[in-house]
Amino acid sequence: MSLKDQLKADMKEAMKAREAGKIALSVIRMVNSAIKNTEINEKRELDDSDVLGILAKEMKIRQDSLVEFEKGHRADLVEQTEAEMAVLKKYLPEQLGEAEIREIVTGVLATLIAPVKMGDVMAKVMPQTKGKADGKVVNTIVREEIAKVNG
Repeated sequence: MSLKDQLKADMKEAMKAREAGKIALSVIRMVNSAIKNTEINEKRELDDSDVLGILAKEMKIRQDSLVEFEKGHRADLVEQTEAEMAVLKKYLPEQLGEAEIREIVTGVLATLIAPVKMGDVMAKVMPQTKGKADGKVVNTIVREEIAKVNG
């Protein structure tokens, strides 16, 4: 079952759950809307990897919002955002740990010749971590590993 089909099925379940599925329903509707808008703009049908990218983007938006809500001491918005993130987490693959990301980066660095450039490494690492790791974390690890290689 594709991710889009899974989202549609879960949306039906959330509708049947009425009040209990209210947050899930709103999040799934937002994701479906983002998918549909992207399909219209790009004039093509999205596959699962594209949908994963949209889901990761929606999760990132909520993570950034969560930080701001916590700074502003808005417990109500923090709670709602965490609930939305829990819904999105069901559709995203298991996130990679720092050690796994570091392993991918060192593997890529082994294939490159020094001096290594940031762009070259990121271009090869990001497709392997797309949707599975936060770009900021990957960027930090790549910088650390390049510093070790380039001395």
